[in-house]
Amino acid sequence: MKIMAGVALAALLLVASSPLQADGTGDPAAASSSDGEYSDAQGNPTFKIDKDGTVDWYTSIGYLRYGANCLQCHGPDGLGSSFGPSLVDALKTLSYSQFLDTVTNGKKNVSASQDLVMPALGNDPNVMCFIDAIFVYLRARSDGALDRGQPQKVAPKPAGYSKTEDECLG
Repeated sequence: MKIMAGVALAALLLVASSPLQADGTGDPAAASSSDGEYSDAQGNPTFKIDKDGTVDWYTSIGYLRYGANCLQCHGPDGLGSSFGPSLVDALKTLSYSQFLDTVTNGKKNVSASQDLVMPALGNDPNVMCFIDAIFVYLRARSDGALDRGQPQKVAPKPAGYSKTEDECLG
């Protein structure tokens, strides 16, 4: 329980301290890397895809975690469904902090013609422990750098990845 509360608190702190800019319209080029996780020039999580099509580990994990936690509402490959909007389109203007806020706290959009509800997932370690990876995968899809389907060529797992994952999941 303490781990889930810590994950939610960390997510909220990231939201509060992140600049509100549209990531999708900015340069997604990897400017730095730490333990196999890439960041753009503004410090937002981003993808790295080599010329031969090899994707970074986090983009690959993002694909898998998206499939396990987001696909049922937002459709295959982030393209949307009758239950949830296209995240490929949304990330063209949505900042990382806005994405994180929506996933953490949920969102309700009610009108005369529809009742759309995104549940708050801030206490779900299966989502929050992989939130950067999910964002990176969707950002690569939104920027047109990654085609539909599971990436076939994947960079090796970073040395400390399993330990970090185990600590987050408890």
